[in-house]
Amino acid sequence: MPRLDARLKLVAAEIRGKIHADIGSDHGHLLAALLSADRIERGIAVENKLQPYRNSSATLERLNAEVRLGEGMDVIEENEIDSLSICGMGGQSIVRILSEHPNRLPKQLVLQPNQAIASVRQWARDNGYWLTDEKCTGTKRRFEVLVFSRFGPPHDPVYQKLNEVGLDESMGLMFGPWFLLRKDERLLQRLAEEQRYLQSKQNLTQTSRARVETIRRLLSSDHFLSR
Repeated sequence: MPRLDARLKLVAAEIRGKIHADIGSDHGHLLAALLSADRIERGIAVENKLQPYRNSSATLERLNAEVRLGEGMDVIEENEIDSLSICGMGGQSIVRILSEHPNRLPKQLVLQPNQAIASVRQWARDNGYWLTDEKCTGTKRRFEVLVFSRFGPPHDPVYQKLNEVGLDESMGLMFGPWFLLRKDERLLQRLAEEQRYLQSKQNLTQTSRARVETIRRLLSSDHFLSR
């Protein structure tokens, strides 16, 4: 069974469903691990380039899985899968994939964006997916894993919980509502470091100035001062 790194171990721990699809599977290690551990019954790997397609095909050859060559959800049928993962892509690429065939998306999504994470949370907020959990690796580089379930309206209650402790939705979208509610120490340390760095710079852009102000309000809130 392939050994998963810390990032993919977090993803694997969250997956529930008989048939699971992994988009951008690369070497197919996540699906191989899930199948070998009987966490899923069948896997579908989706690759849009020939070499990753060959890599995943070799890994999954003797397992109950198939590899499809194509773009994102283009090669997934409606109601075909129970859960979906997309890992190691930018947030905007993930949002594009999710937006192209919304009728083909399963109830559970496990996503690991490398950047523009707020755009993924915003997409889910706008499309009836509730953020049921979010976790991060403890390694030097922080990888965030977001777990969503489709509930539809009303809006995701985790953002109401933020309001109840004096934080606002924009903070949750930017930094993660569950991380903020749990007073995640690694996140707070990283934000304090970012605040010092940005404050030391001259001629900040409007976006950077707004981010510094958001971080200042967050770190000085009663929610975090009381920890």
